[in-house]
Amino acid sequence: MTKLFKEIMNDEQNKEYTKKGIEPLYYTPKSAKIIIVGQAPGIKAQESRLFWNDKSGERLRDWLGVDEETFYHSDMFGIIPMDFYYPGKGKSGDLPPRKGFAEKWHPKLKEEMPEVELTILVGQYAQKHYLGKNAKKNLTETVKHYEDYLPEYLPLVHPSPRNQIWLKKNTWFEKDLVPELQKKVSQLIGKKDDKH
Repeated sequence: MTKLFKEIMNDEQNKEYTKKGIEPLYYTPKSAKIIIVGQAPGIKAQESRLFWNDKSGERLRDWLGVDEETFYHSDMFGIIPMDFYYPGKGKSGDLPPRKGFAEKWHPKLKEEMPEVELTILVGQYAQKHYLGKNAKKNLTETVKHYEDYLPEYLPLVHPSPRNQIWLKKNTWFEKDLVPELQKKVSQLIGKKDDKH
């Protein structure tokens, strides 16, 4: 258990989770080339202690063009969500990540991954935080103009099954962006791009 991990667990903001024996869920391998910034762990991920361990995770890996083994065990992917704890249920899905959380912990965690070349921003919370005023008027426009943010960032829509309608409406995403994403991931993690 690292010093930083203990700091996060002992932080006043997280004490209710720590009391219940719930640990923060993130992953910062020193050799990571890619960081994935999502919203917050879902309840299934938190209970299993495995990030992106659901239907959204399956689709995300599909978009990245990697299998579970590569995603979880290659140490090429860092995972730092906007909140490291499941925030609870809201009216239309999970509650948003807590304010001020990423500001406090992300800079420290990013220092642990000095080789990162690409940060994938999944969903509006990650995009607003990292792109700030450079984000477009809405998520669709931001994702559509993904090339504006390369090579440092690549914004994605959330891979949740709830976004099926969005994907049907925005066919360019899987036609244009996903192959580009797979190419970049493949180059960064040093695999031959066999799919294209």
